[in-house]
Amino acid sequence: MPYHSIVCIKQVPDTANVTAEAMKADGTVNRAALPAIFNPDDLRALEIALTVRDRHGGTVTALTMGPPMAAAALRECLYRGADRAILLTDRRAAASDTLATSYILSQAIKTIGNYDFVFCGRQAIDGDTAQVGPQCAEKLGIPQVTYLEQLVELRDRTARIRRNVGNGWELVEVRLPVLVTVLDTAAEPRPPAARRVMKYKRARVRAELEAAVKAESEAAAGGKPLPADQLDAEVERRAERLRCAGLMMEQWNLDDIRADLAWCGLSGSPTKVHRVQAIVLTKSGYTEIPATEEGVRRLIRELVVDHTLG
Repeated sequence: MPYHSIVCIKQVPDTANVTAEAMKADGTVNRAALPAIFNPDDLRALEIALTVRDRHGGTVTALTMGPPMAAAALRECLYRGADRAILLTDRRAAASDTLATSYILSQAIKTIGNYDFVFCGRQAIDGDTAQVGPQCAEKLGIPQVTYLEQLVELRDRTARIRRNVGNGWELVEVRLPVLVTVLDTAAEPRPPAARRVMKYKRARVRAELEAAVKAESEAAAGGKPLPADQLDAEVERRAERLRCAGLMMEQWNLDDIRADLAWCGLSGSPTKVHRVQAIVLTKSGYTEIPATEEGVRRLIRELVVDHTLG
């Protein structure tokens, strides 16, 4: 029996390579100073979806919400075997918190329709909230299974899933459709296939074509942009050529998914930042504490004096 899986993925800043330029003066993350990578947990979610497709048939649709540069993560999905890639990009979605993001993604999933699985990574490394997947399930009105460690069995419209609960595991049975969040230990992601890389490295979304045509025309005309009608005509010519080759990735905005703008972006985000603190470690060297009761008492006194405790 074939299954249609939708995989929600995210392009995130590489938090493992944080430098002094990674923070802005106001304490927020300077995303431009960090390289963008495929969120690790989402890569595992993609692998589970591809495994379901390989064993049972069906399709895998990769969906991401972000700026045009997030199309690079969609190409990674195509390299690994995804059948369809959709970029949801809209300036009106900027500053969305987890509530707004889950609403927008759930509207996109409803627009895709006809799905059996929605796979998400457990959490994104730039936020670490683990909220978007479960909130999407609530808005879609479908069951959810979090912390997938292994898809044990899939038979007709029922899946048996082993989930990690921290101090052990549970084996749960669920009827489809279902939303599943996937742990980074669930599966080893397959490498990109060389033939698919050679084919899909030229895949683009419309926003990328618009940026390329604009840059090329300005460079050729000494910085003077093309008239809007000529620019649109050239973009459409290139888009049609890519569509004929099966290389035009889909690009949606909030209107395409019939989103209520009151639930999107800043207006749909009730999360408020109370305070941002930049922690600077200034002490050098180390202090050796003897493994005695007196040593422990001295350590606690120092922690209290330094306000590390209390």
